Amino acid sequence: MTVFYHEGDLPAGLDLGKSIALDSETMGLRFGRDDLCVVQLSAGDGHAHVVRLNRPAYDCPNLKALLVDPSVLKLFHYGRFDIGMFALHLGVDTSPVYCTKIASKLARTYTDRHGLKDLSRELVGVDMSKAQQSSDWGAATLTPEQLAYAASDVLHLHALKDKLDAMLAREGRSALAQACFDFLPQRVKLDLAGWEDCDIFAHSWI
Repeated sequence: MTVFYHEGDLPAGLDLGKSIALDSETMGLRFGRDDLCVVQLSAGDGHAHVVRLNRPAYDCPNLKALLVDPSVLKLFHYGRFDIGMFALHLGVDTSPVYCTKIASKLARTYTDRHGLKDLSRELVGVDMSKAQQSSDWGAATLTPEQLAYAASDVLHLHALKDKLDAMLAREGRSALAQACFDFLPQRVKLDLAGWEDCDIFAHSWI
């Protein structure tokens, strides 16, 4: 594995193919309070690109162009959060998208363990470390351990997608999953508009 580090933006002309795994690291998990700090990507080739963003300008035209490219499928695990962060801080509507967490919940109904660590261990035999999950991603310099952690979150999403697609097809839920992926950017807009903790489809409202 090689981790390519980029300061501020992806290099111009970088071609990662038509299906790209993405994740982000932030200062916390609250929209409107916590900054987006790092975006990591992989083409599914065993290598990763890690972009440390320049805050608060977020001047990253190459990354932004990739996120909105309709010909490139963006793979996430819990994309709802990352897509929301991209909308807030980069000003882009990311699409088209695929979320392995949504796919797992639809396909793996025999378990309630849908985290990336559990999913990777079961489906692709990879035991991921989460030791750096809560480290300071806003630091001026990222440590080798942070870079390795960021890369690990995107290296296996293509393989997970293949496994989950087969399970979804087996259970007859491929079309349902695709409808959920198509709706995900709209769910993010509800989050950012103030309905983050509300299920507007529920009969009762608490």
